[in-house]
Amino acid sequence: MAQVLEFKLPDLGEGLTEAEIVRWLVEVGDVVAVDQPVVEVETAKAMVEVPCPYGGVVTARFGDEGTELPVGAPLITVAVGAPDSGGAGGRQAEEPAASGSRTEGSGNVLVGYGTSEAPSRRRRVRPAPPERREQAVRGPSAASVGAKPAAPHNGGHEGPVPVISPLVRRLARENGLDLRELHGSGPDGLILRADVEYALRAASAQGRVAAPTAAPATASAVTPAAAPPARAKTGPAGIRTPLKGVRGAVADKLSRSRREIPDATCWVDADATELMRARTAMNAAGGPKISLLALLARICTAALARFPELNSTVDMEAREVVQLDHVHLGFAAQTERGLVVPVVRDAHARDAESLTAEFARLTEAARAGTLTPAELTGGTFTLNNYGVFGVDGSTPIINHPEAAMLGVGRIIPKPWVHEGELAVRQVVELSLTFDHRVCDGGTAGGFLRYVADCVEQPAVLLRTL
Repeated sequence: MAQVLEFKLPDLGEGLTEAEIVRWLVEVGDVVAVDQPVVEVETAKAMVEVPCPYGGVVTARFGDEGTELPVGAPLITVAVGAPDSGGAGGRQAEEPAASGSRTEGSGNVLVGYGTSEAPSRRRRVRPAPPERREQAVRGPSAASVGAKPAAPHNGGHEGPVPVISPLVRRLARENGLDLRELHGSGPDGLILRADVEYALRAASAQGRVAAPTAAPATASAVTPAAAPPARAKTGPAGIRTPLKGVRGAVADKLSRSRREIPDATCWVDADATELMRARTAMNAAGGPKISLLALLARICTAALARFPELNSTVDMEAREVVQLDHVHLGFAAQTERGLVVPVVRDAHARDAESLTAEFARLTEAARAGTLTPAELTGGTFTLNNYGVFGVDGSTPIINHPEAAMLGVGRIIPKPWVHEGELAVRQVVELSLTFDHRVCDGGTAGGFLRYVADCVEQPAVLLRTL
């Protein structure tokens, strides 16, 4: 007899708690094999295909394309051992996932995101009644809007509020909404962003509270609205683009960097003529071509070996500067989905050829939207080659929680005094933005001057190898 197993959105790791359904890869009634991708989702880090650890017949899908789901929400149900499943469920669990028992599948719930062996935030799922969405709006009381949370009362949540998304908590907090007044429409009463937005819209429609994102106002109890009213638009008219996905993640990270890091920037012009000649000679010798970015990366890692203070992070809770013993080098890559920063692991241990190959691989994956969170996080220093956009200079924003970023402008012919005479040379502007908590200007200037010396005289780099 077939068993119906429920596959939930797996723990995405790296602090990610929700994902948006981009495209379903299966239909209800399709036969799926173990580890077959069933849906393509977009997180704040990357776009990935989610493989199902069960084999059988798809009996249900949860969520339309464009819907955001929290980790632990059901994705699909699969009838395992059904006659038309071709025996694909031979490796499956003996009990349905909804029973709360530990199930066994392939374990590869999401390639690159950990397996069922890893700690999980998944919840057991109880079917939500049809009226759950209406029950989501119990409404903020007069004491709960714009005031500190009070102790739980009859009808409120006892113990921790069932919210796993920090975005949901922030939305409620900024609008003065007490989450304990809501009953979530998600799995096991989980409060979703839609529940908070619906509650705020219902309150706004009755003049009880301001619309979402506006300043909170005092309100009395709110009764459920018959249907969610249209969200009021404030401010100037124009095209509105939601800050979500990669764009939202970039906005959050850059804002946090500006809030938390006291940064400073120094810059210098350098004669890159000899560096360009050295690259030409290396590529004329045969073998794999060496990219300019790889040579700049080698210069960065050599400079960080001399000035390790810039390969650090700041632990404000412990009030300590943590100097790191490895260089995971991030580099800015522009894609159709926005700016991403892939990370080359152990860049200090790679030669120019290895760096060239890794830069090419990560850039291709970035443009295809297939980078994993592991390839987008954990950087210790970032190299930003904004010269590809045809600009000379910039003041980079540090990629939090790193301590510095090197910016490289375009390399163009300019008048330059070379060996006492005016000449046309290949000149580049280099800029370094650094966290002033980890070092002073002398260290930052020494780092940047060493980088410029290596650019002007590549032989300087050979002395450090």
